[in-house]
Parts: sequence; C-alpha cells; structure tokens
Amino acid sequence: MEKRRDLAKLPKAHLHLHFTGAMRPATLLELAKEQGARLPKFMGEGDPLHVPADERGWFRFQRSYDLARALVNSEAIMRRIIREAAEDDAREGSRRLEIQVDPTSYAPHVGGLTPALEIILDEARATTRETGVEVGVIVAASRTRNPLDARTLARLAAHYAGDQPGEVIGFGLSNDERAGVTAEFAPAFKIAKRGGLTLVPHGGELLGPAHVREVVRDLHPNRLGHGVRLAEDPELLKRVIDKNIALEVCPASNVSLGVYATLQDVPLAELAKAGATIALGADDPLLFLSRLLDQYESAREDHGFTDSELADLARASVRASLASPDTKKKLQEDIDSWLNSSPTKE
Repeated sequence: MEKRRDLAKLPKAHLHLHFTGAMRPATLLELAKEQGARLPKFMGEGDPLHVPADERGWFRFQRSYDLARALVNSEAIMRRIIREAAEDDAREGSRRLEIQVDPTSYAPHVGGLTPALEIILDEARATTRETGVEVGVIVAASRTRNPLDARTLARLAAHYAGDQPGEVIGFGLSNDERAGVTAEFAPAFKIAKRGGLTLVPHGGELLGPAHVREVVRDLHPNRLGHGVRLAEDPELLKRVIDKNIALEVCPASNVSLGVYATLQDVPLAELAKAGATIALGADDPLLFLSRLLDQYESAREDHGFTDSELADLARASVRASLASPDTKKKLQEDIDSWLNSSPTKE
C-alpha cells in the first residue's frame, strides 16, 4: 500500500463548527446523567444521526440539537465546550478555529445576551493561550426567529468586533434554510458589515442554487456556509468563485441530513476542480460523529485526493480564515513543510 502523510499533522483551519454541536458525545452523556435528562437512544449508542432531507428530517435533527443545548445551562459548561472543542481541534492539526454561536439560547442561564457572549469570548481568549489553537467567534442569527432579533445580535456582535482571538470576527445566519425570507435579514447584515464583521451566512445545503442566488444577492457573503449545491449550477458557481466567496463544505453534514446518500456522492472534487475556495468543516460533530479530520480522510478515501491536493484544501482553509496575515503566513509555511516531509503512514 502506498505510504501517505499523517493528516492529523497537516496544519489547517476549521471554519464551520457550531457551539453546542461541538460538544463531545462523552460530555453530553455526562451532563445528561448529572441533570437527569433523557436522550434519544441513538445519542447514547455512538450512531451518527441520519435523517431525510425534508422538514420531518430537519425536525428530528433540530429536536436532538435542542435536547443537547438544553443541557448547556451554566457558565462552566459553556466554557467547557469552548475548551474541549479547541483541544479536539489541536489533536487533528487545526491551528485556527472559528466557532459559531447564537448566544440567545444560553442567555437566560447567565444573565442575558451580553454576559453569554462575554463568557464565550473570555474562554476563547484563555483557550487560545493554553492550547495554541487560535479561537475566533462568529455570532449567528437564526432563520427561525424574527429578523429583528437578528438586528439585535448584529449590534451586539459589532460591539465586540475585532480581529484577535477571543473577539467577534464574523456574523452568520443559520438553521433551516427553508425558514424565513432571506431579504428580511439584509438589515442585520448591513449592521454587521458596518461594524467591520465578515459575513458568513448558511446557504446551498438543504436548498439548491436558487437559494444560494438569494443569499448572495441579499446578504453579500464573504464566505458561504455549505454552498455544496452550487455544483448543480456551474454558471452560478463560477460567479461565486469570481466574487471570491469561499465555501465551508461539511461532507458529513450533507450525508447525515440526507442531502447526499454517501460521502462519495458529495461533489467535493467537482467544486475543487472548478476552482472554488473550499474550507472543510465538521458542522455538528456531536450529532454527526464526524470531526474535522474525518472530512480530510473522506477527501482522501472517498474522492481520491492526493497529499498535494489535501495540502491545497488546507491552504484554502487558511486563506478563507479570518486569521491575521502573520498567522496565515506561518500556517502556509507549515503546510509546505508537511507536504515536503516523507510519507510515513499506510
């Protein structure tokens, strides 16, 4: 068997990870036991969530996510999630983590939106110092809530905007792509842009190219959460590439949410061949049981990416990140060193 380089040692950036979804399964079970909470059977058996790509499937996904989120009810647990996410990333070669959070759900437990966000930012700073993984925070509004709530979050995010670890670096829009009217969230994104934040809404996973067209037109993203369905419209894909909009592609999510039947069906190679800037992400490893390293392994095993092509994916993740120029330069140099090292793993 051909020897290959260890992907856990490949320096990379992780740009698509949700806060509660980053929780370790073992932590979930521990919290459920402590709090006397009952979880669905699959959440305790090590089986990844797999649902159809319809409203019924999304309901099951959201219900599972909400059950986990209900256990995040203290400052200590919030800090633990950030710390463990960075520790897990460090083991997989990630040097930069941009974690996404809607503080609304956690606010009642810690005194409000502002304290919730400040706890997350403070722990991101501490974790950066102690793990060596730079942790930036993206504040995300939800499509299932009133667009006025998104404006509130955008103002809050802008107040804490900055380009250092432990500061708010971006503003997103997540949850069910079929919910809400994209254009109604445009005012929130204008607030975020004026506040100096990078715009990173979701789009193009559950819904196809028409939805991506709406998101690009109305929200003017710098990066697109998912965007994998752009493979169905080469002309629109070219426009997105020409606009220098990076794609946060999360293969395990695509399969778990029923968008594609298998990892081999995810059009990763097609997007890369077209010239898209792709940053692989784990999305919600708590439910999908597939972390960042697994996405790179899938690119290798399911799509035949060579070590050189895998290094290109890592380079793209660094370019698309919101890390400082110095950090990006160092990571690119380390990626080159990885590729120039001798293959050792079969």
